[in-house]
Amino acid sequence: MRLPCQLHLLASSALLFPTALGYPETGRVHRDGQLLKRSADSFLATEKPIALQNLLCNIGASGCRVSGAASGIVVASPDKSNPDYFYTWTRDAALVFKCLVDTFTNSYDTGLQTQIQNYIAAQARLQGVSNPSGSLSDGSGLAEPKFYVDLTQYTGAWGRPQRDGPALRAIALVGYAKWLVSNGYTSTASDIVWPVIKNDLAYVAQYWNNTGFDLWEEVSGSSFFTVASQHRALVEGAALATSLGTSCSACSSVAPQVLCFLQRFWSSSSGYVISNINQNNGRSGKDANSILASIHTFDPAAGCDAATFQPCSDKALANHKVVTDSFRSIYSVNSGISQGVAVSVGRYPEDSYYGGNPWYLNTLAAAEQLYDALYVWNKQGSITVTSTSLAFFKDFSSSVTVGTYDSGSSTYTTLYNAISNYADGYINIVAQYTPSDGSLTEQFSRSDGTPLSAHHLTWSYAALLTVAARRAGIVPPSWGAASVSVPSQCYGTSVSGSYTLATSTSFPTSQTPISTTLSSSTAVGTGATSSTTASTSTSVTSVATSTGCAIATSVTVTFDELVTTQWGQTIKIVGNIPVLGNWDASKAVTLSAVDYTSANPLWWASLSLQAGQVIQYKYINVASSGAVTWEKDPNHTYTVPSSCATAVVKSDKWQS
Repeated sequence: MRLPCQLHLLASSALLFPTALGYPETGRVHRDGQLLKRSADSFLATEKPIALQNLLCNIGASGCRVSGAASGIVVASPDKSNPDYFYTWTRDAALVFKCLVDTFTNSYDTGLQTQIQNYIAAQARLQGVSNPSGSLSDGSGLAEPKFYVDLTQYTGAWGRPQRDGPALRAIALVGYAKWLVSNGYTSTASDIVWPVIKNDLAYVAQYWNNTGFDLWEEVSGSSFFTVASQHRALVEGAALATSLGTSCSACSSVAPQVLCFLQRFWSSSSGYVISNINQNNGRSGKDANSILASIHTFDPAAGCDAATFQPCSDKALANHKVVTDSFRSIYSVNSGISQGVAVSVGRYPEDSYYGGNPWYLNTLAAAEQLYDALYVWNKQGSITVTSTSLAFFKDFSSSVTVGTYDSGSSTYTTLYNAISNYADGYINIVAQYTPSDGSLTEQFSRSDGTPLSAHHLTWSYAALLTVAARRAGIVPPSWGAASVSVPSQCYGTSVSGSYTLATSTSFPTSQTPISTTLSSSTAVGTGATSSTTASTSTSVTSVATSTGCAIATSVTVTFDELVTTQWGQTIKIVGNIPVLGNWDASKAVTLSAVDYTSANPLWWASLSLQAGQVIQYKYINVASSGAVTWEKDPNHTYTVPSSCATAVVKSDKWQS
């Protein structure tokens, strides 16, 4: 029996994955589009479940690597020395939970819902913890960058304040509040979530025009990433307030001025974003800060708007080229890679931390911006090239000129396919330097790709999950970027806020999606044999047993499937509940082949299910062409245990 949250590790690094199912070939970047696509497909299919499991292992109180962490607390890394990342950062935690909220919004999962609720409760408490940055009475304490994992203040020397944290936390919580409202739970959003969000929005409206430390915690000034996040938080917060029957007048009055200030970071003479201004650190300003800002303020309904720096805007694309090109000549791992081919991406070219190396999350961010752009181009049916973005596009077609190319043109096809391959190239680089167990550190060596710095960096896993979603065409909900405009004049308008500790943190039970209250869900697709009743949720409150343990209300079920596969095939599981796709093969859960050997052809996935829930499911074999083969009847039927156990294994063999 596996321990809860224990990873399926290879017994030896010398073991090889099946040729088509394991990680891409290392040692070179594939130049051929089909090879790149195949490599990215294979890597992400294997890595996604590993990344999610590793990410959850870093969240207290049940995370397998973070003993002592409070419930709902994201630990940056389990490392306690060289470097010591065993803290919770407001920024990192918010970005991680923004990823989980988006995942939850796209596919309902009771386990993720519990994690999100625990996070909200923990953040409500942290807002009231006085710290070296200040307290909640005037909001100043909300900018404290990090805390001990038991929710106590960290008093050591640090770069403070860091003003992106409150904005990012507000964005993450607004995402869950919007889901609650859309599913009929407005009172929960108003009574429990909004009081936490309100404090953060008040902070942003009051302090946005003050300098602070950037997301790398090194430069004190005005940060592009921070300002972009602050603008989004205010816009989205104002809209949420309206939907809750209240208002955020400070949000509405300050947001346009924040957007106006955001434009100052663009250098038209240099053709890229100066990521940190109002400081003098001697750097060029070329920084992955700006790429991260673009992907974390992506709004799929905003087109290629340049004012909000949407990923396909001419400014964002020009900046992408300048920032990524700045690493081409300084890293040995990028040696010999030509323009228009993906490279390893670090923080900024002058970086010296751990010797200044590529970061997994920044290399993934470079890919994510491109997938975002591809999504919008496909949606709008055209690509526009301006004088600002021309240099970016010339890397993929030397003859391209300024103009708009519709989807029926050969130029559109050339550019779209080349940039898709370019994005996949970044995924292939991460695959090259990911160890065989799928673990992701913070950095990898600029000279040979060896993983470096903090192990199991939670933000790295979140970055893997978001880029995989964007590549699959799964995008976050709109946040209202299409409705904003830049004022004709900029003012440093700020509004002093009022702050109140949020004390209502007990969530009601059974807050399931509207869709799960339907009477039935019919099995569809070849091989699905029965109609079934949609699942209904159970209480998330533990019940004490006579033995003193608590009956688990959600159980991590690891599905082990033994099936021999051929090159290019992927095994998935689909069933009669939302988390298993409601018998829709296109929404089936991909199993991991990380433990696959010829002697033990194991595919597996771990899912959080409701205790006592009765499910039906089947395994499907998806070929590289997309063709689906269902295993034979009958459906598998399984009752999730209702006991003290929080993790179990269900072992199956392919029914042929």
